[in-house]
Amino acid sequence: MKLYGYFRSSAAYRVRIALNLKGIAAEQVPVSLIKGEQQQATYTALNPQGLVPALATEQGLLTQSLAIIEYLESQHPTPALLPGDAWQQAQIRAFALALACDIHPLNNLRVLKYLTGDLALEDTQKNQWYAHWIQTGFAALESQLTQTAGAFCFGDSPTLADVCLVPQVYNAKRFNVDLSAFPKVQAIAEHCNTLPAFIDASPEQQPDAPK
Repeated sequence: MKLYGYFRSSAAYRVRIALNLKGIAAEQVPVSLIKGEQQQATYTALNPQGLVPALATEQGLLTQSLAIIEYLESQHPTPALLPGDAWQQAQIRAFALALACDIHPLNNLRVLKYLTGDLALEDTQKNQWYAHWIQTGFAALESQLTQTAGAFCFGDSPTLADVCLVPQVYNAKRFNVDLSAFPKVQAIAEHCNTLPAFIDASPEQQPDAPK
């Protein structure tokens, strides 16, 4: 398998964590979002969406991080990232989707570049935008974690929820967002980042990270 990604892409970060947790090897193929390589013909011929990540498998190409992770879950069910019965799995998916679909799209690179480029916002305004949507989203997740959290978002094993949470916390800290109101979110992310699967998936450990 080949994973097309970018070291700072939250979505690619999720897939790297999932691969590591399941012990699945995949060749890393860097696609620089800063240089615009995702929009070059050689890449869009492979992935017409022009986004990362993309996972090349024997069956073909998969796009969208959560679809990729669900595929990995179906093919390599242990350790489970969606454990429990149908209700528990739905709760984990809902938490993950809140991060991947409600929070992240408002703060990804394409949106931030549009804000400072086409809309000519100042960096301070861009950062206010970023912080607003992080804090709004994290407030809801912090409340939910009072009901579900153990060492991880749902109990004492990492799930799809943690796979999505850690990259979003990483990005929030990179933009200096005040996370003091979210102690559970921070504690879970910090605990995850003591595990080799999360450490090895971190942006700084990737082949395309600045050295």
